[in-house]
Amino acid sequence: MSKEKQILLCCASGFSQRRTADTLGVSRNTVSAVVAAAKRQHISAQDAELMDEPDLILKLFPEKAFEPTQEIPDFDKIHKELLRSGVTLRILWDEYRDECLTAKRPPYMYSQFCKLYSDYVDQHRLTMHLQHKPGDKCMVDWAGTTLSFYDTVTDEPYTCYLFVATLPFSMYCYAETCLTMKQEDWINAHVHMYEYFGGVTRILVSDNLKTGVISNKKNDDPVMNRCYQELADYYKTALLPARVLSPKDKAAVEGEVGKLTSHIIAKLRNRRCFSLTELNAEVRKLLDAYNRRDFQKKDGSRYSVFSNEEILFMQTLPGIPYEFSLWKTATVQLNYHVAFDNQYYSVPYAYVRKKVDIRSTKSLVEVFYQNTRVCSHRRLYGRKGQYDTNPDHMPENHKLYSEWNSERFLHWAGNIGPSTREVIEKIFASYRVEEQAYRGCLSLLKLADKYSTERLENACKVALKHIPIPRYRNIRLIIEAGQDLKESENKTETPFSKDPVNRYTHLRGASYYGGANHE
Repeated sequence: MSKEKQILLCCASGFSQRRTADTLGVSRNTVSAVVAAAKRQHISAQDAELMDEPDLILKLFPEKAFEPTQEIPDFDKIHKELLRSGVTLRILWDEYRDECLTAKRPPYMYSQFCKLYSDYVDQHRLTMHLQHKPGDKCMVDWAGTTLSFYDTVTDEPYTCYLFVATLPFSMYCYAETCLTMKQEDWINAHVHMYEYFGGVTRILVSDNLKTGVISNKKNDDPVMNRCYQELADYYKTALLPARVLSPKDKAAVEGEVGKLTSHIIAKLRNRRCFSLTELNAEVRKLLDAYNRRDFQKKDGSRYSVFSNEEILFMQTLPGIPYEFSLWKTATVQLNYHVAFDNQYYSVPYAYVRKKVDIRSTKSLVEVFYQNTRVCSHRRLYGRKGQYDTNPDHMPENHKLYSEWNSERFLHWAGNIGPSTREVIEKIFASYRVEEQAYRGCLSLLKLADKYSTERLENACKVALKHIPIPRYRNIRLIIEAGQDLKESENKTETPFSKDPVNRYTHLRGASYYGGANHE
C-alpha cells in the first residue's frame, strides 16, 4: 500500500497529522501535503481506498504526470545476481544507478531500492541470499553419536562413525558411515560426498581434526595435512578450517549434525544391519528422505533449493574420482632403491643417500625429490621383499658397485664350502638384476665372521635340504637354533675343517675374500 493511501486512511481513523507521521515514519510536511491535496481534489478516505495507487497519486498530484518516473529495477535479475559469490545489494544498486543516469531516468535511492527488493522477496515468497552464497561453501564434520552393524556369525557389534556434510546455502546434506575416523576413511568420505552432490564448492570448511589440519594457530596461516591438501587441489577447492573454539564458523553443519542424529541415528537404533554396505544403504534411504522433506517455515525442501538454485553455481567434478594416497619419507639406499611397505622400488642412481618423499595409492608408487617427481612404479603386492627395478635407473657399468660382482661373491662362498656357494647361486638366480642380491649375499657371508665358516657351511647344507631358495634369515635362524651342529656331528671331518684359515675366522688371508691385496 502506498504511503499516500496510508496517510489518508490514518487521518480518517482519527489520527492527528503528528501521530500519523510518527506511525508511518514519514515527515509531517508529507502528511500535510497529502491531506491538503485530498481536500483540494475532493478525495475522501473511502475514495482513496477504492482507487489504484498510481491513479490516486495522479489525482492528488496531477503535476507529477509530467515528471519523468523512476526506473523500476529488474528484481528478478537482481535476485539471481545476488546468488553469485561476492555480489551485494550495494553493488547491484550502483550498477542500476549508472544505467538510469545513462538513460537519463531518475533512479531510486539506495534505501528505497533495498525496500523494494525486500517487498519483491516477500511478494514472491523467496529467500533473501545475504548470509551464504550458493555453491560457495561446504562444511564437514563427524557426528558425536556412533552406529553399529553386527557380525553374521558371532553377532559381535562393529562401531561405525557418521560423516556429515552440509551446504549452508540450501542446507542440503550428505552422510555415510565409516569404520574409523582415520585419514583414509576421512578422504574417501569426501570423494563420495562430491559424487553425491554432483559438484564442488569454492570453499571446504572442516573442524581442526588431525586428519585434516596439522596446525591452526590464531595469528598464523593454518598448516594442512598433506593428503587433505592434495584432495583439495585435485577438486580445485580451498581449505578453510574453522577457528579453534569457534563453533559458529561452521554453525550450519553443527546444526545439521543434531538434526541428522535424530533423523538417521535415532531411527536406526533398533535396525540390525550385518555389513557396512547394508548399513550405508539404510543411511542413504533416510538421508534422501531428509533432504526431500519440506521446510517448516518456508516453501520447498533442501533438495528443491539445491537442485533449482545451488547446483548451477558449483564447480564441475573431475572426470576421475580422487584416489586416496599416503605420504612417507625415505632415504635412497646404496642399491638405488627405496623401501615402501616391505617392497623395493628403484630410483635414478643420482639420488643415492638423498631423502625423498614417497606417495602411494592402491595402484601406484611415486617418488618425489624437493617436490619434483623423479619416478613412478606400479605398486607391488604379495610376497615381501620384491624389487621393481627400472634399468634406466642403473649407473653405467654399475659404478656404485664396482667393488662387487657376482663372480666375487661366488668365489668368496666357494672358499667356505660347496653348500654355501650353492645358496649364493640360488639367491642370484632369484633376482632379475644382479645388484638386488648384493645386500642379502653380503649379510649371509658375514655370518662366518660371527660364528665360523664350518657352521655357516653346515647351516647352508641343512637349509638346502628343506628350503628351495634359502635366504640370510633362514641361515641365521638355523645357526641360532644350533641345527647346524647336529649336521656337524653326523659327518666326518672335511678338508675345510682341517684348514686353520677356514676354521678360525681371525686367520683369514686375502684369498678368502676373492683375491690378493683385498681387490
